[in-house]
Amino acid sequence: MRILVMNPNTTASMTSSIRATATTAAAPGTEIIATEPLWGPESIEGHFEGYLSAAAVLDRLATLDLSFDALVMAGFGEPGREGAQELLDVPVLDITESAAQMAMMLGHAYGIVTTLDRAVPQIRDRLLTAGLLQRCAAVRGTGLGVLELEEDVERTVEVIIETAREVVRGGAEVICLGCGGMAGLQEKVAAALGVPVVDGVAAAVKFAEAVVGLGLTTSTGRSFAPPRPKVIGSWPLSAHLSPGRAQGSPRHTAFSAQTSGI
Repeated sequence: MRILVMNPNTTASMTSSIRATATTAAAPGTEIIATEPLWGPESIEGHFEGYLSAAAVLDRLATLDLSFDALVMAGFGEPGREGAQELLDVPVLDITESAAQMAMMLGHAYGIVTTLDRAVPQIRDRLLTAGLLQRCAAVRGTGLGVLELEEDVERTVEVIIETAREVVRGGAEVICLGCGGMAGLQEKVAAALGVPVVDGVAAAVKFAEAVVGLGLTTSTGRSFAPPRPKVIGSWPLSAHLSPGRAQGSPRHTAFSAQTSGI
């Protein structure tokens, strides 16, 4: 089984940490491939950058000449997952819903610790849309920017623990790490808190293995049917900006066959 893990920002060092966490979580025989978009924001901290990232991720998927059995989208609370579900014929999981779903199997109420406070409404909206908000005790920002997470890991862990303690006091029985850039920190945080801590990247990888193992994939019966064939100007964008870096059309989607050459 081969799982593609997509970092939604263009910071390669973050892709490396996400890859390491996904590889550690994967079962023997599961191959993890991690990548990031060819263009877009270096970090995502708001709706504007989130929508840019969504387009960049879809562009990357539309030009990636690589076979895989499932896609894990490693952005927490950002848009674009539904577009990937339409584009691909393999299961698509994002770390927000995967973390929350796993947390609800471990406790009555869960909480999320994320980066900046401005990310909180986006995450809450995502949980609401997914039907997962009712059992969320709180979503709390640490005040750390996405790129700050890598600057001083020990300080990052301390701030996450401090914020998570407040969330636990507010009723959370399980903590979710609310950013792909926090991947790999769950053990240190859990040791300090004494409650389960779920890393979304690891959770999504395990769910992807289960879905593929059961022979299941996204329903195309209605909501996530393949895009209708039509002209999309300058699509894929990366083929026009940097022709040498585009790698052909995806092998997984009827959409590629419908729009090839446009």
